[in-house]
Amino acid sequence: MAPDLPSPCQDLLDLQHGVIARWQAPEAGLNVRMIDSQLRNGRWQALYLGVYATFTGQPSRMAVLWAAVLRGGPGAALSYETAAELDRLVDRPTGSIHVTVGSLRQLTISGQEGWGRAPKIIVHRYTRLNEARHPARTPPRTRIEETVIDLVQTSPDIDQAMSWLITACGRRLTTAGLLLASMATRPRLRWRAELAGALTDIDGGIHSVLEWHYVRGVERPHGLPTAQRQAVSRVGGRTRYLDNHYCEYGVAVELDGRAVHPAEARWRDIHRDNASAEAGIITLRYNWADVTRDPCRVAAEIARVLQLHGWTGRLRPCGPRCAAASA
Repeated sequence: MAPDLPSPCQDLLDLQHGVIARWQAPEAGLNVRMIDSQLRNGRWQALYLGVYATFTGQPSRMAVLWAAVLRGGPGAALSYETAAELDRLVDRPTGSIHVTVGSLRQLTISGQEGWGRAPKIIVHRYTRLNEARHPARTPPRTRIEETVIDLVQTSPDIDQAMSWLITACGRRLTTAGLLLASMATRPRLRWRAELAGALTDIDGGIHSVLEWHYVRGVERPHGLPTAQRQAVSRVGGRTRYLDNHYCEYGVAVELDGRAVHPAEARWRDIHRDNASAEAGIITLRYNWADVTRDPCRVAAEIARVLQLHGWTGRLRPCGPRCAAASA
């Protein structure tokens, strides 16, 4: 980096991981001729059109993210999977970088720009970008609630959409109430009723898509009592969490969404069930196929066990073809 850069420019480079855009030069007190000179001498490098790294060599991930959002121009924000990466909603970076700009911004980004290995930028446009962009976090990005709803709306199916809601709340990145408020600002929203209902259930303790299917497809439509979600069970000095605990009747329903069930995990479940039995809790265990493909049978089985342990309610058919009715 050149030693004679103006102080405002150096402060900006410290913030932006050594990256600066040409449109920032006047405010940073930097002469654009200085930029061109550094590029010609090979001390700086272009990452995208009009966006430069003030160093040579491989840029860091943060430097690349700064370069991408600066390429979007003033007011742009990282969004979708890229904002999710920054806010720990996803565990690994995606290949492309998502940047949202104002709806009136004219922006075309060529795949051949600047640094040869620069990730592709996917541009989104949003009329409410000023409200959606986080006011303080850097690099500039959408608020976590806006990021989650964006990802929900691009999900291929409702299960993936629910997974985003559950992950965001489960990692305590946001709350069901804040997500509902964000949803209310969007006049067009896929699965609005389902999402709103799911957020209520998430607030009530469901931690996975399979648990959501259980509540929506097994427990509630068949009139089963409401279980305590993620109930704490302490036996022999060890603390365990039960997916669904019908405390009054000493019955737990455990859900296993794994595609495979290795021997080690299977025995861990057996040991947990044994410990629950020691505490007087009977455990029923179901997998993804049970809950999503045969919910009526599952409801009938649970109802019978609950009735054996004192439940005086009656199983309610979920519809005219409900298999639980005959059971």
